[in-house]
Amino acid sequence: MKKIIGGFFCACCLLLSDMGLRADAAEGAPGDLYATAAVLMDADSGRVLYGKNEEAVMAMASTTKIMTCILVLENASPDETLTVSAYAASMPKVKLYIQKGEQYTVRDLLHSLMLESHNDTAVALAEYIGKQHLPEQLREKDTAEYTAEESKAAVAAFAALMNRKAAELGCEDTWFITPNGLDATETLRLADGSTVQKEHCTTARELAGILAYCIRQSPKRQEFLDITRAPSYGFSANGRSFSCTNHNAFLTMMDGALTGKTGFTNKAGYCYVGALERDGRTFVVALLACGWPNNKGYKWTDTRKLMQYGIDNYFYRSFSDQGVAFDESRLKPIPVQNGRTDLLNAIAYTDVVISGRTEGQNGGPGQGEAAAEEGGGGLDGLLLRPDEKIQVRYSMKDSLTAPVEAGSVVGKVEYMVDGILYKQESIVTEDAVEAIDLRWCAEQIWRRFLCTG
Repeated sequence: MKKIIGGFFCACCLLLSDMGLRADAAEGAPGDLYATAAVLMDADSGRVLYGKNEEAVMAMASTTKIMTCILVLENASPDETLTVSAYAASMPKVKLYIQKGEQYTVRDLLHSLMLESHNDTAVALAEYIGKQHLPEQLREKDTAEYTAEESKAAVAAFAALMNRKAAELGCEDTWFITPNGLDATETLRLADGSTVQKEHCTTARELAGILAYCIRQSPKRQEFLDITRAPSYGFSANGRSFSCTNHNAFLTMMDGALTGKTGFTNKAGYCYVGALERDGRTFVVALLACGWPNNKGYKWTDTRKLMQYGIDNYFYRSFSDQGVAFDESRLKPIPVQNGRTDLLNAIAYTDVVISGRTEGQNGGPGQGEAAAEEGGGGLDGLLLRPDEKIQVRYSMKDSLTAPVEAGSVVGKVEYMVDGILYKQESIVTEDAVEAIDLRWCAEQIWRRFLCTG
């Protein structure tokens, strides 16, 4: 019995010791979050620094409007004027109470969209862009005269643009149906005649990636920031005056708060996506299902916790830093079979060098080598914890066969973290090497033997 009791206590001690080790390993991690799904992302690389159920497909509420806003900015001038349809005016609260036949500038309605999260302005903007993709008869028709079905067709065309953009950004589990984020479901008919039911949804990782695109990659990123950072905005139209106040409380919570968008529906709960920039580092946080009434403040608690975790633990490291950058002295000339040389029977060689930018994951939600190979170049470094390392590996051909052109790709240098490729450089030939042929051989014989003396 004493041995049994002693063994029990030993086991407990080992268990407690193991728990202590795990606690030490997790020291500094964000800890418990209210959100069902959450992500902390490096906005420049798209790398997930912390995730909780980040791949779970969920409703996203009005965080949808970041995609609506950036697409409108990329497809229209803020000074353009649109006309309101009866369908847009019929949207539920929260709304600006625009009315059928009224005209507004795109700029005014974008501020209404992003500061007050008005649902009617989202549809008016979506119709304005979407109608340009409808048949000519509907493109030329006054939007004020649209039937409900025609308005829905214009909104559906805009949703198709949203889904196309999401796909371009590497979002595989995001699907847009509405421009305002109201919960929705639709049935799609596939090419083989079968049907599939789709819901308006995203994941925390992909939502963070969309905001990263809006603030880092979009050609309209500055306009997006100007609108979403404005503390207030007033305008007059149609004999009425309007005042919009920014409801993104995070903008005044932390130094460096950059932008963001809140959201809520009964299905989605409280949602938020926001960005912070400090000391050359840009973090994005995305939260889904972060409480329901009366827990409206949970999203701010989680956002601050995740942002602070990023600030305290992740620092920029360049791929060109000493100890990281690939040592080009490791590159040796490559022998070229059947290549011309100054000496007969000698072996031809070509020098090799690292060439230009290449591929790498940059600012999108996609992760892994496939995403890196499809992404754009120009990524110069990553946000890393002090204990994380950048692994550098290279591969190069052992030999070549003439003819060889200068600048031919013969290898690659890869920069990886935890098995994920973030940057790739090409190894290319520096010299051209022509092939030996009969004419060259004849010339060599004539020059070396018949012309001597």
